[in-house]
Amino acid sequence: MPPTAEGRHVSSAEKTTTNATALSPETTAAPAIRWYAASVFPGKEHVAERHLRMQGFQPFVPRCEKTVRHARRLETRSAAYFPGYMFIALDLGLQRWRSVNGTFGVRSLVTQGDRPLPVPSGLVERFIALTGKDGLLDFSGGLAAGASVRILSGPLAETIGRLDRLDPAGRARVLVAIMNGEIPVDLDARDLVAIA
Repeated sequence: MPPTAEGRHVSSAEKTTTNATALSPETTAAPAIRWYAASVFPGKEHVAERHLRMQGFQPFVPRCEKTVRHARRLETRSAAYFPGYMFIALDLGLQRWRSVNGTFGVRSLVTQGDRPLPVPSGLVERFIALTGKDGLLDFSGGLAAGASVRILSGPLAETIGRLDRLDPAGRARVLVAIMNGEIPVDLDARDLVAIA
């Protein structure tokens, strides 16, 4: 056995253990931050988001404009794109992730067994990239004349149509099939999403 710098002899088993420790992924890898989904109480996404931020977590709630009929009038407001769910960036090895389940507004993290289940890589990052300065998702990047589109808000919300034209100012004309004919409807391009 060769002597160490301190003058003691090291066995081959100790050398193997020392080398494995020095090269272990835990010590050489970057932080393992991943996005996880959490179930929240209906309509409490903003409450849960605020309380998670106060605890030092990084939550993200994708939002879109939603048209709601109330007292015989239509009102457009910001709403969660996935009602009842939000995303949270966590490093399970470093953060006290179990405290998320006790946060006001949060039901629980989506788990598999007793561990949180990460969302597919790149999904939340894509939603963040599609979020405009107003904090709303903007899917208009994939729109092209002739494409089938779904209207997201307004009196024709959830209606499928065909995009007739799109101008640089963000206005779109959609042909909607109503009563055996196609009716042209002028909309904001942010209110449309291309469908396959």
